[in-house]
Amino acid sequence: MIRLTKNELRDQQLKKTQLTRYLPTLCLKKALLQAEVNQAQIEIEELEELHKKEEELVKDFSALLQGSNTTQLLEAANIEKVAKKSENIAGVDIPIFVSVTFTQAAYPFLTTPLWWDSALKQLREAAIAREKVTIALEKKRLLEKELRDVSIRVNLFEKNLIPKAERNIRKIKVFLGDQELASVSQAKAAKRKIYLRGGR
Repeated sequence: MIRLTKNELRDQQLKKTQLTRYLPTLCLKKALLQAEVNQAQIEIEELEELHKKEEELVKDFSALLQGSNTTQLLEAANIEKVAKKSENIAGVDIPIFVSVTFTQAAYPFLTTPLWWDSALKQLREAAIAREKVTIALEKKRLLEKELRDVSIRVNLFEKNLIPKAERNIRKIKVFLGDQELASVSQAKAAKRKIYLRGGR
């Protein structure tokens, strides 16, 4: 319940001014985030396509991955660490792929088949491509979450807070106008009474 006073009128007018001043910034942020989400989707599709190609190349070695060296080869393609950095986009900290560290390959060079290095390289390339997809999906998820939050705030401003402040301002102005009119009428009535008394 609002107070129907001049001070409250000033407060509501200030509130409306602040809200309408901040709304364009929110709308701009919403548009920027939407563009970033769209770009992230394109990036994911490109990375998924790359990952698919790398997986297809791994299949070329699948027939060879049956011998005793297979375990060592797969262990050498294990990821030890994924390095990421953080980048701020429209107020959101998102992950950016930097590099992958793999388990050190320990194998005897003389007894290892010639194709082993190529297979290991391809397994690692496929693993890197998979990690890039995972990070891109996380990036998109964070951007979408921020976009939802900003969209809610824009809707709140446009459909609730600003219209409510406008309604409050109108209500207070009507009340204060009625009060002023009543005061003027009372003053006129009092003046008339004084005039009539003075006339007797």
